Amino acid sequence: MTRRTEWPESAEPGRGNGPASADGHPYGSDGEPGPAREQAPRARRGRGTGPGAGFGEGAGRRARSRSRDSGSPSSSRAEQGEPRDPVEQARAICLRLLTGTPRTRKQLADALRKREIPDEAAEEVLSRFEDVGLIDDAAFAGAWVESRHHGRGLARRALVRELRTKGVDAALIDEAVGRLDSEQEEETARELVARKLRSTRGLDRDRRLRRLAGMLARKGYGEGMALRVVRRALEEEGEDTEGLDEPF
Repeated sequence: MTRRTEWPESAEPGRGNGPASADGHPYGSDGEPGPAREQAPRARRGRGTGPGAGFGEGAGRRARSRSRDSGSPSSSRAEQGEPRDPVEQARAICLRLLTGTPRTRKQLADALRKREIPDEAAEEVLSRFEDVGLIDDAAFAGAWVESRHHGRGLARRALVRELRTKGVDAALIDEAVGRLDSEQEEETARELVARKLRSTRGLDRDRRLRRLAGMLARKGYGEGMALRVVRRALEEEGEDTEGLDEPF
């Protein structure tokens, strides 16, 4: 009797199937015992089939059983979670908050206070972060002014108000906002009015004035500058601006 007749028909060489294991899974693609058969478990452990599947599943069950017996995964989460030392906790919180987003010292201090970090530990970490440049309120204020003025068209008055809410020192605010001169601020106001002007066409002059000037006021522009910019824009459209010299 030939060796071939010893295998079931489905296990003939060339059909891509080998002899079935007890659970119905094939051993090898060539239907041969020996080295190919011995290597099959290693090749299929990741697929969850063949003799290797029983080994992997058994190992997984044993590992999970050991984890439960040793108090894991809850104990491992506790070990890998936030440290118990207040200084280490404060450091971890600050690093997480600073990831991808600059923040002021006050913002971080408020976050630590909310997490009930002791004041001494918070002060130690915040001071250290300032020393190494991870906290830089001056740089924060400068970047804020640049971004909010060019991105949202905010005037100096609105920028000052926002930076105060972030807890930036008054001297640093003045320095950052002072980089915007009046000419640049007025040019930005003109651009804002030009974008809004089309949507006011068809309204009477006074309503256009109120809508455009109100938009500038919400962005922190003063009455004098707002009136001057809106009047000029209306004149360029042929509107009669007589009587628009008074503050709105």
